[in-house]
Amino acid sequence: MKAGDVLEPLEIEVTRTLIVAGAIASRDYQDVHHDAELAREKGPPDIFMNILTTNGLVGRYVTDRLGPSTVLRKVAIRLGAPNYPGDTMVLGGTVTAVGDDGTAEVSIVGTNALGRHVTGTVAVTVGGARTPAAGGLPSAPEGAA
Repeated sequence: MKAGDVLEPLEIEVTRTLIVAGAIASRDYQDVHHDAELAREKGPPDIFMNILTTNGLVGRYVTDRLGPSTVLRKVAIRLGAPNYPGDTMVLGGTVTAVGDDGTAEVSIVGTNALGRHVTGTVAVTVGGARTPAAGGLPSAPEGAA
């Protein structure tokens, strides 16, 4: 992996079930995430995905693309166009930096029919590298999995 590498896109069908399940799983009981009638009364045409579901999908995308030894260190996202039921969100990413210690930064963009749903960056540790904690953890020996 090197700076400039482009990750394979991921298409996610935005279903009513995904939106509601994500809201329930993240304990976000705002009616705009599960009640279409109440959502419409507040202005949107339908329920829409919450930021915590999007955050989880971004994390899943990066770890799926970079492999099972990838550890998320920081996810910083900003929402734009809402994800409504019946749409498809396409996540894409580009590696923007890679450190000698196995850390990397990935720029993320997720789009739907309305435009950009999510933008941001994800910092990861890849390939079994460890970030020193208080007292310092040694790096994994070369060749260790």
